[in-house]
Amino acid sequence: MSALVVFCTFPDEASAASAARRLVEEYLAACVSRVPGLASTYRWDEAVHEDAEVLLVIKTTHDRFEALRERLLEVHPYELPEIIAVEVRAGHVPYLDWIASSTRVDRSP
Repeated sequence: MSALVVFCTFPDEASAASAARRLVEEYLAACVSRVPGLASTYRWDEAVHEDAEVLLVIKTTHDRFEALRERLLEVHPYELPEIIAVEVRAGHVPYLDWIASSTRVDRSP
């Protein structure tokens, strides 16, 4: 199986929604789920910060990951965005097939 789930946080709903739509329109992701209301605590520049964020849960494939990562880096407002990919080891095969079909390279613009 070549499916990945990619996690990426955004500072607000508008930038998250814009990125999600672009990823799907460009066949880089089959589906992007937005999870608002996330509270993140993290260290940045030697200070601890607490901020509200929106988490994107992005479904894609290994083949599309590098292009997806590059696009996220282009559109993301953060200096160092979270882009973490987790391999899908098992799943509902028809759904995994749909991810592969929805992100085929020959379908991209």
